[in-house]
Amino acid sequence: MGSLFRSEEMTLCQLFLQSEAAYACVSELGELGLVQFRDLNPDVNAFQRKFVNEVRRCDEMERKLRYLEKEIRRDGIPMLEIPGECPEAPQPREMIDLEATFEKLENELREVNQNAEALKRNYLELTELKHILRKTQVFFDEMADPSREEEQVTLLGEEGLMAGGQALKLGFVAGVILRERIPAFERMLWRACRGNVFLRQAEIDTPLEDPSSSDQVYKSVFIIFFQGDQLKTRVKKICEGFRATLYPCPEAPADRREMAMGVMTRIEDLNTVLGQTQDHRHRVLVAAAKNIKNWFVKVRKIKAIYHTLNLFNLDVTQKCLIAECWVPALDLETIQLALRRGTERSGSSVPPILNRMETAEDPPTYNRTNKFTFAFQNLIYAYGVATYREVNPAPYTIITFPFLFAVMFGDLGHGALMAAFGFWMCYKEKPLQAKKIDSEIWNIFFGGRYIILLMGLFSMYTGLIYNDIFSKSLNIFGSSWRNNYNNETLVANKLLQLNPDSNDYLQYPYPFGIDPVWQLAESNKIIFMNAYKMKISIIIGVFHMLFGVCMSLWNHIYFKRRISIYVEFIPQIMFLTLLFFYMVLLMFIKWTTYGPTPGHLGDPEMIKTSGYCAPSILITFINMMLFKTDPNTRPLCDDVMFAGQMGLQKFFVIVALLCVPVMLFGKPYFIMREQKQRAQESQPLQSTEAAENGAAGGATHEPSHAHDHEDISEVFIHQAIHTIEYVLGSVSHTASYLRLWALSLAHAQLAEVAWNMLLRKGLMSMGFQGGIFLYVVFAGWAAISVSILVLMEGLSAFLHTLRLHWVEFQSKFYAGEGYLFQPFSFEVILDSAGQGEE
Repeated sequence: MGSLFRSEEMTLCQLFLQSEAAYACVSELGELGLVQFRDLNPDVNAFQRKFVNEVRRCDEMERKLRYLEKEIRRDGIPMLEIPGECPEAPQPREMIDLEATFEKLENELREVNQNAEALKRNYLELTELKHILRKTQVFFDEMADPSREEEQVTLLGEEGLMAGGQALKLGFVAGVILRERIPAFERMLWRACRGNVFLRQAEIDTPLEDPSSSDQVYKSVFIIFFQGDQLKTRVKKICEGFRATLYPCPEAPADRREMAMGVMTRIEDLNTVLGQTQDHRHRVLVAAAKNIKNWFVKVRKIKAIYHTLNLFNLDVTQKCLIAECWVPALDLETIQLALRRGTERSGSSVPPILNRMETAEDPPTYNRTNKFTFAFQNLIYAYGVATYREVNPAPYTIITFPFLFAVMFGDLGHGALMAAFGFWMCYKEKPLQAKKIDSEIWNIFFGGRYIILLMGLFSMYTGLIYNDIFSKSLNIFGSSWRNNYNNETLVANKLLQLNPDSNDYLQYPYPFGIDPVWQLAESNKIIFMNAYKMKISIIIGVFHMLFGVCMSLWNHIYFKRRISIYVEFIPQIMFLTLLFFYMVLLMFIKWTTYGPTPGHLGDPEMIKTSGYCAPSILITFINMMLFKTDPNTRPLCDDVMFAGQMGLQKFFVIVALLCVPVMLFGKPYFIMREQKQRAQESQPLQSTEAAENGAAGGATHEPSHAHDHEDISEVFIHQAIHTIEYVLGSVSHTASYLRLWALSLAHAQLAEVAWNMLLRKGLMSMGFQGGIFLYVVFAGWAAISVSILVLMEGLSAFLHTLRLHWVEFQSKFYAGEGYLFQPFSFEVILDSAGQGEE
């Protein structure tokens, strides 16, 4: 049987590889992706394994490649994708060439970066000096201005300007500081020097590049005048604390002009050298960008191979590697062919040996999937990985999941929007995958594109059944109801009744779905739709649970659990059928037996005595469980739907209640009986052994049955929990399916509110202004429809559908206690590495 309905049959194999051929064989198995290796050295430290040096070399190569990739991304150079097929894992001897290539590239790039950083730092210093020479000339011109004499007197005092009859000469320092530090710098100078300094500053208009971080920073030029060496020392320490850069600035204007000319000449020379350095760096990075993707793939494959080889064991001769692995039984021949190819590639003359092993360990669960079934299988795995060879719910979920979603979301318009979005993602699948969009929400939507497409299509179908499109109805076949009122009556009355027991009704239903006339029924539309959807929800739920119980029979037959068939499956199916499936049958009997007219029953004489109103199914079911026979209080209503109903109901309840002790005590009883039979069969053997031991003078020991008693107690506890869960769950799970009705009602009412409150008013507006108003209102209605009715309501219905499958359906047969088959696959390793980079 294919793995779509049940997981693949797995087998544990032992693999013997010659040391020279091990690398090539593991490489072939990695390309194949069908082998899960077991760690045969669980107690050995990762740093003490055989191939730890090779793994370290791969880590170092990967570090160098990440450095190259960071530099390439910083320069905005596009990295070419791998053309065609993914490169194969290189041979071990090629590691030396790759290491030499990466070492050369890294050293060359680091040297270029260091030279470029030194040149940029020199260029920054010259640029700052250029601005200082320009700005200080303005400062000195201002200081020479007679109008500035008042400021100098305030700075040093009148007696300070003259000493011994001569004017004192002020010292100064000039430099550059970050613009945001200027206010704090000024305050510190004022407080530390007690106002005995004179600061002038001017902003540099153009931003300067920081050579260390390549960021653009804004700076200001400053010049500080002071008197005396003590203030000079203090000022320099403050500048150093604020990381200001000081530059020499001549006092004479001629010297400043000469220095400025020299600075400009050196800046031009530096620009030329910097341009050549950047061109060389760009050429190196462009050459690396062409191959870096292939290099990453090769290094990661080599690392994965050696990491896998570390899981192997060495034999005593140190010439053979021994591995244990789980493989699908159907792929043994494919794996052997891959091993043969690896042996031929390595040039080894000793063929690998693959032997099957017997084991009591539970194998991993492996279900083959494609791009369509992958998303549905992940929904199952989110609940729990199936036990080995257990029935897989995924193929049935492909149909039931979108259908139950559509029952809650049923709307032709909203379903069409969802289906269109899903179809677009499926149609543009390859281009969208190639873009590798780094958005978690988008990846969730894109991963479930086929689920979204099916949910939309099924919602369109249920929307046609409900005859609901954006809260309106489609009159495709013509209503089965007729209006027999004249115009005067129509004008005078807001609400009118249509009698089904008259010519108002044509006595045959609407061909497909709900009659569109119900859209106009304001007083009893919700009552009618609620009754319909509630019954449909219970019917769908009971059939869904019955199908889940039937799946458990498939498991019992496959695993040869004969006892479970008699004491679990049969009582469970009888309990569910005799109570809840019987309630479903009452619904169908009511629909087919009772109609709008008394003549529907056939015999007029019988109508006079029995009435033509059906009893309430809910009251009937409650009375059935309580063994009550209350007569129907409504006039012209039947107490029963068919002859012998009361006796049959009592029989059903009694049989259903008798099923409970069978489920509770049946399995422990059979297990105890089997253990007793085994004990009786083993007693003659034990007496014979005791006689032999007695003859030999040995001591005899009585067998201990403590373990058997412990197992029986666990079985009793487990069976009690399982029985209580099933009996109570049958009631609660049946009621849980009413969420199909509740969410369908909520969705329909929200759609109707959005139509009446927005779009209806826009359509009723007249004139030119009405067109503009309609345009605005339609935009709001469309936004609400997409955001609330499609996205939020869709998410709500999705989560409720997920719960119905996990709890109500899968709990009947699905244990989910297995572990996933995780083969050694280059494709999976490269995908996970790519996602980690993003």
